[in-house]
Amino acid sequence: MKKLLRNTLRSSWFQRAVGVLAAEYLRLVWRTNKFTLDPPDVYARVEPQLPAIFAFWHGQHFLTPFIKNQNKASYRAKVLISRHRDGEFNAIAAERLGIGTIRGSGDHGGAFHRKGGVGAFKEMVRTLQAGCNVALTADVPKRSRVAGLGIIMLARESGRPIMPFAMATSRFVRLKNWDRTTINLPFGRGALVGIKEIHVPADADAAMMEALRLELEETLNEATRRAYAQLGRPGPQDG
Repeated sequence: MKKLLRNTLRSSWFQRAVGVLAAEYLRLVWRTNKFTLDPPDVYARVEPQLPAIFAFWHGQHFLTPFIKNQNKASYRAKVLISRHRDGEFNAIAAERLGIGTIRGSGDHGGAFHRKGGVGAFKEMVRTLQAGCNVALTADVPKRSRVAGLGIIMLARESGRPIMPFAMATSRFVRLKNWDRTTINLPFGRGALVGIKEIHVPADADAAMMEALRLELEETLNEATRRAYAQLGRPGPQDG
């Protein structure tokens, strides 16, 4: 029985079915929540700086495919998704929502040096050079709301700005796992917050990169806090 279940979970038809269902559910959530922007001119401020690196916290990421301005070709993007089996569901859902994928490991504290990480890093740089945005979670895996250096290295190498942002909805279910995963629900209100951009100079040394890593961490925490506060709901950091 266990073998049958394992084979089913690994089968391509099951992964595609789950990915498609997840994408259509997220589309329903997006269309039935009325979103406000903070600041109201966030798109006007961001557009001249594209392509950019869009950063968000793990567990708060399900609605991020919809951050793009739906009528602007400049918002085309690719998202970094792990090569782990669970990543297949996310990749299928992202592609159905019009987001390209880059497969590889995330930042495990010392940047993208684990299996598949170096190749993924190079592909992200090439993607940005080609004028396409890149989106990825900023935190080190299994360490919630601790930003890694990898995204800072990507900004330094590519010369593109980091755009930290948070998206929240008034109705949600929050899991009690390491990243406090938030499953957004339909028929409510939403908030998208993008406070400021972070630029990493090409000659940034280790001390400056660490300072910018902390700035990214603080900016994402503040954006997340503001998003939930606007909706009158507790954020993931509030327990």
